[in-house]
Amino acid sequence: MGLKVKRGVVQDATFITSDPGHAKADTPRGNEAKTRRSKDGTWAKKGSKSFFGYKLHSKPDMDYGLIRDLETATAAAVHDSQVDLSREGEVVYRDKGYHPLSIMDKLRNIRISKKRAPGERQ
Repeated sequence: MGLKVKRGVVQDATFITSDPGHAKADTPRGNEAKTRRSKDGTWAKKGSKSFFGYKLHSKPDMDYGLIRDLETATAAAVHDSQVDLSREGEVVYRDKGYHPLSIMDKLRNIRISKKRAPGERQ
């Protein structure tokens, strides 16, 4: 359709929750497990809330909101910084989950927060 990325893309992740079942967290989840818990899902914590399942990493562009790339095969415990959807030469806006922030990064984060906002809503 001739749509091109002009101002950059926003990379962000969201949780895809799965049924944790009734077994304790340290119960093995092999093929012999007697639980309905997902065998690949993991626990992750965001703030004070815990999630069980997976993460969806998406990369919509800033101009049209079209999702240019996504990754769904990661467990919830995989840190956001381990998934890089960017292409060479592409301007990518990410939140602090993708890298540790220095003071300069924190100031930059404040300046670009409005640019990242469309990706946060995807």
